[in-house]
Amino acid sequence: MNIAIIGLGLMGGSLALSLQKLDFVDKVVGYDHNNEHQKVAKELNLVHEIVSLDEVKKVDVIFLAIPVNGIIRALEDLKDVNENTTIIDLGSTKEKIVNSVPAEIRKNFVAAHPMAGTENYGPQAAIEGLYEDQVVVLCNLEESGELQAQVARKIFKAIGMKKHFMKAREHDRHAAFISHMPHAIAYSLANTVMKQENKHNILALAAGGFRSMSRLAKSSPNMWGDVFKQNKTNILEAINLFEKELSNMKTAIENEEWDAVHKEMSDGNKLYNIFK
Repeated sequence: MNIAIIGLGLMGGSLALSLQKLDFVDKVVGYDHNNEHQKVAKELNLVHEIVSLDEVKKVDVIFLAIPVNGIIRALEDLKDVNENTTIIDLGSTKEKIVNSVPAEIRKNFVAAHPMAGTENYGPQAAIEGLYEDQVVVLCNLEESGELQAQVARKIFKAIGMKKHFMKAREHDRHAAFISHMPHAIAYSLANTVMKQENKHNILALAAGGFRSMSRLAKSSPNMWGDVFKQNKTNILEAINLFEKELSNMKTAIENEEWDAVHKEMSDGNKLYNIFK
C-alpha cells in the first residue's frame, strides 16, 4: 500500500512517522503547499519522498492533514482519483466537510477526526507515537465505500487508535465543548494577561495551572480560525453556556456566598469521576 499525506505539519508529520512502521505500507509520500515545510519534512525523514499533487492521485490512500477549509478545496482537486482510492481527512470539524464532498468521490471519502495533537505546529512538531492509544472519530461511515471504510479501519487500528463512530453533526457539537471552546478560552486568557501593563511580572508568577490553561493559545491561528468559522453555531452555544457557569461563580464571589462558591467547585470536581 502506498500512502500520500497532504499537509506535513504536526498531524501529517506524526502520522507519516507511524505509517512508516506498518508492514503493509510500502511507501509514504508527502505534499505541502509550503515549500519550507516540504524541505523540513524531508530532512526529518517524515516521508520517503516529496511529490506533486498529480503524483498524489496515483497512490492507494490519501490523507488530508490540512486546515478544514483547505480540505474542502483539496477535495475538489481530487475528483478524478481512481474508484479504489481512499481519501481520509483529519479535520477537527466534520459536518461542513462531509456536506462538501463532491458526489463523484463520496464513496472514496472517509471523514475522520483523530483526537490527538499538541499546541505546537509545523513539521518540526511531529511526534512519533502521537496517535497511539488515542481516540479517532469516524463520521457517517455508512456513506463511504465498503473498501474505503475497511482501509480506514485497518490503518487506524494498526497505528493504535481507538475507534468511535457517530454522525458528523453530533461530532461537531461534542467537539465544540471539549476542544473548540477550550481553544477560544485559552486565546482569551492569554490576551487578558498580555493586555496588562505589568504582564511580565504576572507571567513571572506563572506556574503549572496557568501554563496548562493557556498552552492551547500557542496553537495555529490559521488552523483554528477555520475551525471557528466552520463550527460557529456549536462553539457559540458552548461559549454561552460557559459564560453562564462563569457568571454563577462571579456572582457568588461578589456576594460572598462562599457555600455557593464551594458547591460550584465541588460540582466541577465530579468531572474527573467520569474519567476513572
